[in-house]
This record gives sequence, structure tokens and C-alpha cells, in this order.
Amino acid sequence: MAIKGMRCTVIALPLLALLQGCTGKKSDEPYVFMLSDFMAAKELPYDSPPQVIYRIDDHRFVTLERYRDCYHGDTWYNDTRTHIRKYLGRAGIEGYQGMLFNADPTGRNLVFPSGSPPNIATIDRGWTVEMMYSTDGGKTFDALDYMPHSFNPFSESKRYAVYVDRDRVYVEKRRNTDSYVESYPLIPGFIYDGKSDIPDNKHVEEDTMVPSGLRTPSGDDRIHCDASIKPTNPDAPLISGDR
Repeated sequence: MAIKGMRCTVIALPLLALLQGCTGKKSDEPYVFMLSDFMAAKELPYDSPPQVIYRIDDHRFVTLERYRDCYHGDTWYNDTRTHIRKYLGRAGIEGYQGMLFNADPTGRNLVFPSGSPPNIATIDRGWTVEMMYSTDGGKTFDALDYMPHSFNPFSESKRYAVYVDRDRVYVEKRRNTDSYVESYPLIPGFIYDGKSDIPDNKHVEEDTMVPSGLRTPSGDDRIHCDASIKPTNPDAPLISGDR
């Protein structure tokens, strides 16, 4: 499994242009939503109210904001006790369809895997999908690859379960008759950038086991979204720019 530095999105814009086409739109043509335009937008214009899509406990949760629907929005990590609010990405976390257990009793280690919007796939080249992780209680986040060479992250993420405790993150992939688990040590100050050796004589464990009893304090074990909540302006123009 490859490892690398932080990125906020899982979709590559050139790939989206290839998948969706890049022909110009005439002023009298009906509005057509383009994911490439959505990903490149400086700020999403949708007036949908924020909703909690994953809750750790009474003060830590992930919100989906400025969303067009449950799979097209911005995600934020929030901790109302420590006043932390961190951007996690766009069209990523909300598309994760697997199971997720944030179970570190110290609150330092957090992890949020990405997926993708539905119906985004490629038959020629897949792409690597990341999880956002923190070792300082959400003050900073970095990225770790957990799903290599996926052709359809939305669908394929259903086969995954991700667990985090006080020491490691465990990535379980369910196969036809069994499951395979890899685990990564989470060390404060260490970033999986593909260049640095893991300190303290720790290492990635292959074909290991998930400790028993790991559960999210709130009971949440998946990303969830109320699809009945929609913006009043789903066809608002998307203005490109650096976010």
C-alpha cells in the first residue's frame, strides 16, 4: 500500500474531464452538472444547511456543508470543546461506503476515509484513494493511501472497514471468503510521506488482526446523510478558482 502526503480530494480533474467530456456549453442549453466544474469551484454556492454525517461523541463530529446532494459537498471536522474546525475535502469523505470506528480513548488519533461520488469510474486506469488522519486530536490532518488502484471507489469502499485506537489504524478489506487487515502505527509528529522511515522501531503490519471491542463512542459506524435535505439552488453557477 503506497503512502504519501496530504491531499484534500480523491478525484483528479484531468480524469474527470475525460470521463465527463469537456465540450463548451452554449448559453441557451439546459444546465448540466459537471463534476470537474464542481471540483474546481472556488467556493460551493449551495444554500443547504450543514448536517452531521458522522459523530464520534457529543462534541466531535464531521459535517457536510454547501452540498448539492449527499455526495457532492465540503466536509469539515468539528470539535466544539476545543474549538477545532478543519477542512477535510470535497466529494470524498461523504462518498465512503464502508464501516468506520474512531475508538481512540485518548482522542488524539482520528481517521476519516474517502470514497467518491457514485457513478464515477474508469476502465483504463484506476486511482489511489486516501484517508485523512490526525495524531493531535484534529488540529492537523495528513493523508494515507488505503485503497490502491481503485476503478470505482464509491462501490469498492463498501468492502472496507477502518478502525483506529490509541496506537494504530487498521484497514480491513473484505474478500470473497475472508478479510485481510493491514495496520499502520500512528505516532505524533510523524507523517506518512513515502520518504521517512517509521520511528521508534515501529512498522506496518501485514495480514494482522483488528483488536476486539473497537467502537465509536456515539455508536456511529458509517457515514450517513439525510438525502431529503436539499439546497434551493442546486443549479447555481460554479465559479472556478483556488480554494
